Amino acid sequence: MVTYRSLLQVLASRFVFWVLVPILATGCAAKGPVVATPRPFPGAAVPPRSVPEGERADTPDSVQPAVVSLALSLRGTPYRNGGSDLAGFDCSGFVQWVFAQHGTSLPRETRAQYDEGKKLKRDDVRAGDLVFFETVSRGPSHVGIALGAGQFVHAPSSRGVVRVESYTSRYWASRWVGARRVS
Repeated sequence: MVTYRSLLQVLASRFVFWVLVPILATGCAAKGPVVATPRPFPGAAVPPRSVPEGERADTPDSVQPAVVSLALSLRGTPYRNGGSDLAGFDCSGFVQWVFAQHGTSLPRETRAQYDEGKKLKRDDVRAGDLVFFETVSRGPSHVGIALGAGQFVHAPSSRGVVRVESYTSRYWASRWVGARRVS
């Protein structure tokens, strides 16, 4: 006999599968306009933070430590699909926003960011370089900022916050697409 409770459980599981799973699976592959500077989500309550002028660097090599420092300071910021400000980031919005604070303009989408800068071998990656992975679709669909020693900081949809992980771990190493130096 079908009870009211068992019917609700079935409906809830179908809702999760057909509605929430596709939303979460889009992860970082959100499409949006390609813009030179980050645009806040409509109605975002938190304005983008600017870096004091004295912290901006003029040479590419000196930009890397500042980019890494700013990216690390954003750990714990919530993931938000399509987000590109302090209220929440997706992966490409996070990378775009961090680099924009140091005068480097990047496209909004992960695939377009992969076309920027100098292509690198995995062994040549250093702190401040972009690292790309194949997650939700073929080709680069996720991006983060290298920290050195096989670590990177990124805005993943799983567990929902900006965090540090190892790109040499089994999960990320098997999804590696490439790396770029953009500044």
